Amino acid sequence: MFEYLTMASWSPYVAGAGIGVLIWTTFLLSDHPLGCSTGYLKTAGMVETAVSREKAGAMPYYRQFVPSVDWWWMLIIGLVIGAFLSSTLSGTFSLVLVPPMFAEAFGTGWPLRFAVALAGGILLGLGARWAGGCTSGHGISGTLQLSLASWVAAACFFAGGIVVAGLLYGFPYL
Repeated sequence: MFEYLTMASWSPYVAGAGIGVLIWTTFLLSDHPLGCSTGYLKTAGMVETAVSREKAGAMPYYRQFVPSVDWWWMLIIGLVIGAFLSSTLSGTFSLVLVPPMFAEAFGTGWPLRFAVALAGGILLGLGARWAGGCTSGHGISGTLQLSLASWVAAACFFAGGIVVAGLLYGFPYL
């Protein structure tokens, strides 16, 4: 069993089965869907509350999703810790300031890279809020619950990812 923990990559079938077991266990033990976008939203709300408690408290969105350290927020911390442990155990941990594919597409100068990363983050956040959840929330938890909206959102995530990757890095298979 320990050799699985030290592998650089797993079979997608084993990883998929593991995610399936994880989501069933998550629903069984916590009655919460698995997703990250709410945790990021709560972090933004905590920052905004620290800057201006009155303005943050007046926002209807933050009344619905109260900025606090809770289950979703701890999930993000767990993902970071898990990724670090996984990369360390497999011997693949390294700090990379600019991934090679990103540098090839946008150069090595920081202003353009920063602008692209910021725009991507903003679009990702807006898309997750507009869709009512992120790829893991819809693609794993929502589809498990047979939510039609989640199936449509997951299909759109894949189609959008394919189109954007093709525009950025070319369509070698067309």
